[in-house]
Amino acid sequence: MKFTAEKIATILDGEIEGNPNEEVFKLSKIEEGENGSLTFLSNPKYQHYLYTTNASIAIVNKTFVPEKQLNITLIKVENAYESFSKLLDFYNQVKNNKSGRETPHFISESVKIGKNEYIGAFTYIGENVVIGENVKIYPNCFIGDNSVIGDNCVFFSGVKIYSETQIGNNCKIHSNCAIGSDGFGFVPNAEGFYLAIPQTGNVIIEDYVDIGAGATIDRATLGSTIIRQGVKLDNQIQIAHNVEIGKNTVIAAQTGIAGSTKIGENCMIGGQVGIVGHLVIGNGVKIQAQSGISKNLKDNEVVQGSPAFGYSDFNKSYVHFRNLPKLVSAVNNIEKGLNAQNNK
Repeated sequence: MKFTAEKIATILDGEIEGNPNEEVFKLSKIEEGENGSLTFLSNPKYQHYLYTTNASIAIVNKTFVPEKQLNITLIKVENAYESFSKLLDFYNQVKNNKSGRETPHFISESVKIGKNEYIGAFTYIGENVVIGENVKIYPNCFIGDNSVIGDNCVFFSGVKIYSETQIGNNCKIHSNCAIGSDGFGFVPNAEGFYLAIPQTGNVIIEDYVDIGAGATIDRATLGSTIIRQGVKLDNQIQIAHNVEIGKNTVIAAQTGIAGSTKIGENCMIGGQVGIVGHLVIGNGVKIQAQSGISKNLKDNEVVQGSPAFGYSDFNKSYVHFRNLPKLVSAVNNIEKGLNAQNNK
């Protein structure tokens, strides 16, 4: 796809300095710009690259005043970083604006699908599924019986949606996610064998939820596992049965949350965090990466460590921990001195 400077300026409500007919067909970093590429400048420390880059068009702040002659077309906007992000979003929408149904695919006769759908090849859609408008389902996806999917959702290749799942509007689920798989529920019998407890609940995902590649969200044993509006999940996250995650909470990669834990709104959880089951995590909580959470957390707590405790206390303790070899050496020297005096 090619875009002219004039088209880009129209999208961003920007002002052109240079050739309005200059064309670009790819994006680049300012220091790696090539002919035919679009870049942007928001950080002043990269400004010197603007005079040497081979990019064809650059988005800059309106406050930018060149110190010498430029060989690049500029598009001036209020905020270059935000405008570039807006353009990336527009580009993705254009690039991913597929429609129609590829073959082969299987769609049950009882399925209801809204307008402007895209169904990729080798997709399976089960009985009594309801799908809204403008939904994009890429190849090799599976959608189980009785699932409900809202408008403007995107499922990338390999997504598996188990039966009874409910997904709201404007959700994006990346490749190889499994939504609605059985929770980890087993009970030993008299012979010591573990028997599976039937997982009869479902998963509910509300509006504007993004789920990264390879994430797994288990269905509830009874009731629902719930991901509230605006939640953002990174890649390779495990959400166990009956977990509830509050609105606008963000969770980084490789975090695992055990069964029946309730996480509040607007929390920030770092990568590789482990949270045990049946806890209540308050609103606005921040959990640093690689922390282990084994107790309830109140609103707005900031914790780190395993087991986790207050972030400020953790940093103070870590200073002492790093000095332990010196402290041990000092204690040993004191003991040697005392022993030498006692042996005189």
